[in-house]
Amino acid sequence: MGAIELVEQTQLTERPAMKSGDTVRVHVKIREGDKERIQIFEGVVIGLHRGGTRASFTVRKVSFGQGVERIFPLHSPTIQKVEVMRSAKVRRAKLYYLRNLKGKAARMKDSGKSQ
Repeated sequence: MGAIELVEQTQLTERPAMKSGDTVRVHVKIREGDKERIQIFEGVVIGLHRGGTRASFTVRKVSFGQGVERIFPLHSPTIQKVEVMRSAKVRRAKLYYLRNLKGKAARMKDSGKSQ
């Protein structure tokens, strides 16, 4: 392990195991002026980008008929916690095809083991 990996090891935070297709609830700290509050963003993980401290994941949800995607750094201090709500059986790593689907067509097949 090099010097860079040694320094990055201290900055990693413990997150639940998640994969593409999981429905997650991300608790994000939002700063508004001098106040801080927690906002929940719930959606489907459509992609994971690994890489130590640079790891990130993309979550997609449909809000008022409009698709919203948000990229979260996995080990960011602004993320209070990540809850895995449901796990789905998918056959590919990146679920970008969900961007073109609407309604019932965008549903994911449940893998059976939900938390």
